[in-house]
Amino acid sequence: MTEPQPTIVLVHGAFAESASWNDVIAQLQGHGLAVVAVANPLRSLAGDAAYVRDVIASIGGPVILVGHSYAGMVITEAASRNDAVVALVYVAAFVPDTGQSAFELSASEPGSTLGDALDAYPVRSGGDEFVIRQDIFAQQFAADVPPAQATLMAATQRPVTQAALTEGLPTDRPAWRDIPSWHVFGELDRNIPAAVHRAGAARAGARETRKIAGASHAVSVSQPAAVADTIAAASRASLTARVAAATV
Repeated sequence: MTEPQPTIVLVHGAFAESASWNDVIAQLQGHGLAVVAVANPLRSLAGDAAYVRDVIASIGGPVILVGHSYAGMVITEAASRNDAVVALVYVAAFVPDTGQSAFELSASEPGSTLGDALDAYPVRSGGDEFVIRQDIFAQQFAADVPPAQATLMAATQRPVTQAALTEGLPTDRPAWRDIPSWHVFGELDRNIPAAVHRAGAARAGARETRKIAGASHAVSVSQPAAVADTIAAASRASLTARVAAATV
């Protein structure tokens, strides 16, 4: 029996939206891969992960979960004990252990300048939500993206709640303990320092770790081919492993 190709499920992080994957999607479709880009609610870690699990269930086949930034938290939770997920790809993303929050991880190594770039607004459900100030969005989030595109990204960014960023990873079995992972990030990421990315990849026993010289936090926008190549490599490896397992 032929093993089905996994569907690529892309999950954006804070201060982005699903269109931030557009050029990556085009590259992946060029590889002949099926792709779904999820609109991440950015309201709570547990709730966001539950929504992604619903998306996975709706696909009805093997998936590769890809998360950018805060969505590394989400995919780690959504894939925990989830047999449908055959690979994880962390794109400039957090790689949390049980109980760790995005805020905690962002400060685990020096270098993030995100805190000084944020504006906070109260929300009716309680607490605050954050956005990156539009006047400094480009330099903070997307320094290697063309200015006109970075300006558009600043205007279309989706805010994230303080609750989502401060909630510790709920699961006692982070998905990277059981599912192979690939990691790609920018050398000049100002949101999540490169040292945090390297530590996360090492913690997860990464199959591949790729640092892109000169790239910003918006690496999926500025370097879509490199990001897509990493995802395609994960897809090939997972399909090969499943074919081998089926013939045993």
